[in-house]
Amino acid sequence: MTRIKVRKVKGASNTLESGVMGRGIHLPDEPAMVECRVKKIRGLVLRTQFLKKA
Repeated sequence: MTRIKVRKVKGASNTLESGVMGRGIHLPDEPAMVECRVKKIRGLVLRTQFLKKA
């Protein structure tokens, strides 16, 4: 999965740029969310509207 929009991360000092690849993807119970690991941030939950398949 790849980010398509630049967003700040709550509780972290860095931002996620567009084009960043996510690893360790898990699908939680809610269908509009994806849990992954990006740039040393574990357990990051992202909305699917800001992602695209890579």
